[in-house]
Amino acid sequence: MPNLKTVELKAFIPSRDFALSQAFYQDVGFERKFVGDGIAYFAHGDCSFLLQDYYHPEFAANCMMHLLVEDAATWHAELRRRGIAEQYQVAIGDLTQQPWRMLDFTLADPSGVLWRIAQNL
Repeated sequence: MPNLKTVELKAFIPSRDFALSQAFYQDVGFERKFVGDGIAYFAHGDCSFLLQDYYHPEFAANCMMHLLVEDAATWHAELRRRGIAEQYQVAIGDLTQQPWRMLDFTLADPSGVLWRIAQNL
């Protein structure tokens, strides 16, 4: 394709409770760069997404994000140390070495969106 350059790709993440989800993502370690008109822009390093003040149960239950990090074990330990699961009543899975050569764990957000936080092995 001639001269069709891309700049960025972001997903829209649903939230059942917009304020609670914003607090959750900030406590996880994302920086809220902007909020307004039912959208909050979050970033961590070069990764970002848009949290929306919109919730549909089937959409949230089937939404999955994949965050590739340098050290999944450190992320896992830090989220446990911060008490994210207890504070937000969400689940953090165990670290698992996957057959596709990744070490990962799952983290559910307060709306049911499932995150896989992984590193390449």
